[in-house]
Amino acid sequence: MKKIKTAIIGAAGYTGGELIRLLVHHPNCELVYVHSNSQSGKKVTDVHPDLIGDIDLVFTDEVISEEIEAVFLGLPHGETKSFLENHKFSKETVIIDLSTDYRDESDGFVYGLPEVNKSNIQSAKKIANPGCFATAIQLALAPAISNNWVEDTIHISGITGSTGAGKKLADTSHFSYRTGNMSVYKLFNHQHLKEIKQTFNQLQNGFSQELLFVPYRGNFSRGIWISAYFPYTGTLAEAVEGYKEFYTEAPFTHVSENDIDLKQVVNTNKCIIHLQVEKGQLVIYAVIDNLLKGASGQAVQNFNLAFNLDETTGLKLKSIAF
Repeated sequence: MKKIKTAIIGAAGYTGGELIRLLVHHPNCELVYVHSNSQSGKKVTDVHPDLIGDIDLVFTDEVISEEIEAVFLGLPHGETKSFLENHKFSKETVIIDLSTDYRDESDGFVYGLPEVNKSNIQSAKKIANPGCFATAIQLALAPAISNNWVEDTIHISGITGSTGAGKKLADTSHFSYRTGNMSVYKLFNHQHLKEIKQTFNQLQNGFSQELLFVPYRGNFSRGIWISAYFPYTGTLAEAVEGYKEFYTEAPFTHVSENDIDLKQVVNTNKCIIHLQVEKGQLVIYAVIDNLLKGASGQAVQNFNLAFNLDETTGLKLKSIAF
């Protein structure tokens, strides 16, 4: 079996580490090198010690473009554009960017939400991986938008784990701040709203309903819980049927008729959705792992689609359950 020669640029952080964990065991991937300016010269296992026995590579600060067939960009937001201006890859190289830089689909990038853009991803050479909150909110609401059920303001709240803030230490991601604590940030103006509205306009031309999003910092390390609701005149059975039909071809997105919890998705590439109809509102709950379906797992899902592999290859992961 021919393996796809692959590189990761910016591999020292949380998403970079998750990419290594997934790709080192991916049956169709040959991880040629992992790049980090800050950790150059160190063994990967010195930075990601859980990978002892899985990988022998050393971080490099050199960028090799020859023969690389796929490259994952895990650079900080705002740095991808300048990186690609200074480092040229073959036109046949599949580039998957995990930053915000190309989520507006500029410069030939395709927005990498497989549940909506699968056919475009399959023919793309440049893929912009969605944000974590954006993924969860879009999957929670896409069927409702597509079916034209939304005629009024959508109220959304979302809680994310501390890994969503990245590996670099900050006051609000420090253990002593997060533990036993919750806080709101970026009320109604989170940066992911732009890409969410872009997708909703794709699903429903002229979509203009207000999205009032309240993001919370949670006192746990990984995962995202989304709650959303809007006025709805249909029945619960109709809503469940519409959601299940929308996700018929989506191997990682599931509609549960039972109550859900966050641990069902932690350490997986799944999104699980639960619906309720109460007091004239359709209430949607959605859960994902912010580092997998919200970042690195979805990036590998896009890698599989771009190389015409089974979408689930390397992503049949087990939740932690307890």
